[in-house]
Amino acid sequence: MTHLTWLLVALPAAGAAILLLGGRRTDPFGHLLGCAAAVAAFGVGVALLADMFGRPGDDRAIHQNLFSWVPVGALHIDFGLQIDQLSICFVLLISGVGSLIHIYSIGYMAEDPDRRRFFAYLNLFLAAMLLLVVADNYLGLYVGWEGVGLASYLLIGFWYQRPSAATAAKKAFVMNRVGDIGLSLAMFAMFANFGTLSFTGVFSAAPGAGRGVLTAIGLLMLLGACAKSAQVPLQAWLFDAMEGPTPVSALIHAATMVTAGVYLIVRSNPLYNLSPDAQLAVVIVGTVTLLFGAIVGCAKDDIKRALAASTISQIGYMVLAAGLGPAGYAFAILHLLTHGFFKAGLFLGSGAVIHAMNDEQDMRRYGALRAALPVTFATFGLAYLAIIGVPPFAGFFSKDAIIDAALADGPVRGPILGGAAMLGAGITAFYMTRVMLMTFFGEKRWEPDAHPHEAPAVMTWPMILLAVGSVFSGGLLVLGGGLRNWLEPIVGAHEAGHPVPVWLTSLVTFIVVVVGAAVAYRIFGTRPVPAAAPEKVSALTMAARRDLYGDAFNEEVFMRPGGHVTDALVEIDNRGVDGSVLGLAALVSRISDGLRGLQTGFARNYALSMFAGAALVAAAILAVQLW
Repeated sequence: MTHLTWLLVALPAAGAAILLLGGRRTDPFGHLLGCAAAVAAFGVGVALLADMFGRPGDDRAIHQNLFSWVPVGALHIDFGLQIDQLSICFVLLISGVGSLIHIYSIGYMAEDPDRRRFFAYLNLFLAAMLLLVVADNYLGLYVGWEGVGLASYLLIGFWYQRPSAATAAKKAFVMNRVGDIGLSLAMFAMFANFGTLSFTGVFSAAPGAGRGVLTAIGLLMLLGACAKSAQVPLQAWLFDAMEGPTPVSALIHAATMVTAGVYLIVRSNPLYNLSPDAQLAVVIVGTVTLLFGAIVGCAKDDIKRALAASTISQIGYMVLAAGLGPAGYAFAILHLLTHGFFKAGLFLGSGAVIHAMNDEQDMRRYGALRAALPVTFATFGLAYLAIIGVPPFAGFFSKDAIIDAALADGPVRGPILGGAAMLGAGITAFYMTRVMLMTFFGEKRWEPDAHPHEAPAVMTWPMILLAVGSVFSGGLLVLGGGLRNWLEPIVGAHEAGHPVPVWLTSLVTFIVVVVGAAVAYRIFGTRPVPAAAPEKVSALTMAARRDLYGDAFNEEVFMRPGGHVTDALVEIDNRGVDGSVLGLAALVSRISDGLRGLQTGFARNYALSMFAGAALVAAAILAVQLW
């Protein structure tokens, strides 16, 4: 089956090329071709997985070199693809959930005149993300990394006629470029120290490198991960990314872009295992971000922005787990996979609600939709139970595993990290219960022209399948240590101690979740929801409404100082560089003007000058001889 690996990337890439180059001629069947390309890629992924199951445990990796890519001096890189136990998890998530989002988009974008272009961008997104996770070297990963950034820019700004969408797309692109610089510098450091960019070459040479080099590489890659996975301090772009169509939000949050940073860290685990300082930085970023996103989610009235804050928080859990080293790598991937199901279900459910409410996204204008949208209510509700971690839904298995691993991370760090993760679970239950109550329960707060109705079958069936995954995926992946044993050849084996019994951790976490949900019910389930957000609120609520001043922080700390530095450099360029060049030109011009006065055009003047010159030379010679 190794010869099929390239089809994973080629199929959606070909779909994108046909739809973009074919133009309006492909409008009648563009959406069908886009879906077919995504489903075909998923079929290839399933075939590769079946082939891997048929091999011994130590011989499951599939490699395919397509051609010699960069044969330049000491740098020789083949365009190679790699399917192993880690990459196949991402392949199935990206292509499987991505296919469901493609199918859902047929109904969601049915009335959009540019639907064909939308599906072309979706295919491009899938192709770039699949290349990112199947490349066998950092340069190939980087190409996919940049392709994902391009596709997100195109999709977030799909409705570019709206100034807010165009601005959001540029913001996402620029903030991700900051992270891209970090990853590119990490690659430079790898080549300078290891002489290669292949995974096997870098990982085999890493033990001989100094701790400072490994820490620098780890921190630079973390910078790249922070941008792609919307982690503090590069998280602000993800809120504005909600300006794109809702299927885009589902694709970015559940199956593609924000998972790229987690993949980068887990794939690079041999480097992070050798750098405790870089691992500590990963842990800090993940812990801060999971609380940051949860707090912001409590104050959002826009349903998509509330879910965006949730994504930031849930990715924070994954980054925290990845920072725990061998004790957490498998749990990071476990939560990434379960999150792919329930977060895609939540976003597609929110899209069905928005579709039914005439594109209204403010939850304060919803209420009592459970009867009007029964399928959406059921699927959204199952995903809700999964994300807050109610047993036996998917999130219970993955999130509790991360909390347990965090508690086991030493007598000092363990209680801090585990306590923060447990607090995040309680806040998650609060804001997600708030979303459920404001959307599906209470009194009707609809606009007069709203007539909510259930979405068509092409939209509801993907939601139903994702709801099934939200219920069963966690249990299936941990059954008999399944995912952990599957990933062991890539991330290593680790038997962590349990300072607190696992059952007790789960019980306490569940109690915290119940308390968070109960507080939300007390506030939003037993009282009328005002049509407008209250103006007199606590300082924390006001800060959460403003995304904890993330944009203000970036503006004050980076943008304004950067603007001053730019102005200073422009002044230096104008006065120093340009000034020296212009000054020299002015000097030459003035000398030329002076010399031009000597050119009179009269022969007598020239003869007199020659006579004076000759007399001066003769006098000089005579003076030298007399001396």
